[in-house]
Amino acid sequence: MQAQPREWTWEWLREWRQARPSAKRVLDLTLGSALLALAAPLLAAGALALAARRPPGGVLTRSPRIGQGGHLFVLHSLRTRRLRLDLLSRLLHVVRGDLSLVGPEPLTPDDERARPPGADADTPETAATTAARHWRQELKPGLTGLAQVRSRSGMPWDEPALLDQHYAEHHWVGLDLAILARAAHAPLRRAIRRLTRHGKAHLSDTDHRRCGYSAAE
Repeated sequence: MQAQPREWTWEWLREWRQARPSAKRVLDLTLGSALLALAAPLLAAGALALAARRPPGGVLTRSPRIGQGGHLFVLHSLRTRRLRLDLLSRLLHVVRGDLSLVGPEPLTPDDERARPPGADADTPETAATTAARHWRQELKPGLTGLAQVRSRSGMPWDEPALLDQHYAEHHWVGLDLAILARAAHAPLRRAIRRLTRHGKAHLSDTDHRRCGYSAAE
């Protein structure tokens, strides 16, 4: 009579371990929710500015993308590139679970890179087996990724497809944090440079002259 509760307990514990969120999902939920809350006022202001202009197609762009396991979803983004609001507006997809903060590029269904090797196999069974093993379907696409932070290096081995595949095979939370730090570092550095140049533009050699200085001296 005591064996049944024990078996039920171990079975429940095994199912709970399988169903509990991974460390990557916990990072997406916590950091993604925090970033979305911080960006919400800016996103609201951007949406109102766009609505006032009445752009064709509305405030949001809608594009079908392929997610984890071949799941199709509609990616919504603000119709603007200013201040990277289009990227920040996708944080809602991170919280919902369509995207991850870090991952491969979200591809459209007609993108050739979305077709797994062997998709044109002779039998449907072979094609299905090969598609199931395709690395792009093993994890969620990302808001940013290794390809985005490394593709501008110009090195031949930094091809976006190779970088995405490398990430899919070796990803872990530490790598995600490093990619996020590097992705945030570039725009911050550009903003600081713009502020520095703006400040220097308002300075002249007369600003450093002592009181009473004249050109005749």
